[in-house]
Amino acid sequence: MVENFKALVVNQDESEFTVNIDTLDLDDLSKGDVVIRVAYSSVNYKDGLAAIPNGNIVRQYPHVPGIDLAGTVVSSSNKQFKEGDEVIATSYEIGVSHYGGFSEYARIPADWIVPLPKGLTLKEAMTYGTAGFTAALSILRLEQNGLRPENGPVLVTGATGGVGSTAVAMLAKLGYDVVASTGKSSEHDYLYSLGAKEIISREELQPDKIRPLDKQHWAGAVDPVGGDILAYVLSATKYGGSVAVTGLTGGLKLPTTVFPFILRGVNLLGIDSVYCPMEVRKHLWDRMATDLKPDLLSELTNEITLDGLSTTLKNILAGKLKGRTVVKL
Repeated sequence: MVENFKALVVNQDESEFTVNIDTLDLDDLSKGDVVIRVAYSSVNYKDGLAAIPNGNIVRQYPHVPGIDLAGTVVSSSNKQFKEGDEVIATSYEIGVSHYGGFSEYARIPADWIVPLPKGLTLKEAMTYGTAGFTAALSILRLEQNGLRPENGPVLVTGATGGVGSTAVAMLAKLGYDVVASTGKSSEHDYLYSLGAKEIISREELQPDKIRPLDKQHWAGAVDPVGGDILAYVLSATKYGGSVAVTGLTGGLKLPTTVFPFILRGVNLLGIDSVYCPMEVRKHLWDRMATDLKPDLLSELTNEITLDGLSTTLKNILAGKLKGRTVVKL
C-alpha cells in the first residue's frame, strides 16, 4: 500500500485561506469501506466554490475538494467490491464533508460507489461526472413525463457549460432536435459539433417583459440557469411539456405565475443528483454507457493535471470553461 500521495488541499485559518498541492497519507483520508486509486476526477462549479473562502460548500478544514472520482479499488472491507474493481463515486458528501476526488487516493463508503459499466472508460466516466449525470437524470425525468422526439424541439440553456454540453450531446444522440442557447457567440461550431440543430442567443430568452404565457416553442427543456430565463422558458413551453431545472446561475428567484402550470399543463421538474437513489443512479450510468453515450464524447473533454487545477477552478467560477474538464491523477 502506498505510504504517501499528492492531493489538492484547501485550508482556512484565522489569517488566510490557502489552496495547495500537499502530500498526504492514507490516515489523513475520510472514513469509508473502500480505498480507491483515483485515475481521474472532474471539475464542477461546486468544486470552484469549495476552493474559495466563503464558498459555503466545505464543512470543515483542511479539506480535499472534488465531488467526482473514478479509479481502481486497492482495498475493501465491504463484500460489494474487491481489489482491482473499476468504480465511479460522485455526489453524496464527497468533496463537501468527505475528502474528495482531487487526490491520488480516496476512501469512500461502499454505498456511494457505482461499478464502472461496460462500455465506459474511467476517463469517459469523468467526462460525464456529476454534470453529465445531472444531464442524464434530467432526460430521464423528461422522458418519464412524456417527452419524445416527435413532440418537437428541446431547449438547452447554458449550453456550453458542463450540464448543458452533455445534455445537448445526449439529446442529439436520442434523436431530438436540440435548440442550444448560449451567450458565447464564439462557441457555435462547438455546439453544432455536439449535435445542436439550432443555436439561439441568451438574449432571446430574456425579453424586456416576461408574459405569463408566450408563444409555444419547445416540447421540453433542460435548464441549468434558472432565474428570469427559466420564467421565460416556462411561459414558452408547449402544452403538456416539461422543464428540468438543474441550477441557478441566473439567480435564485423565479418571477413566474401559475398560468403555465394550470393553463398549459407544463411540468417544472426539480433535478437533484446528490442524493439520487442508488437504483436510479446505476440505471443511468448504464444508459450513459449505451444509448445516452454521444458518438463524440471526446469533443466534450479537456484534460488537466493537479498542477493546473487551481487556475481551472477559478475559471469555472468566471464562466470561462466549456464542456467538461477532467483531472488526471
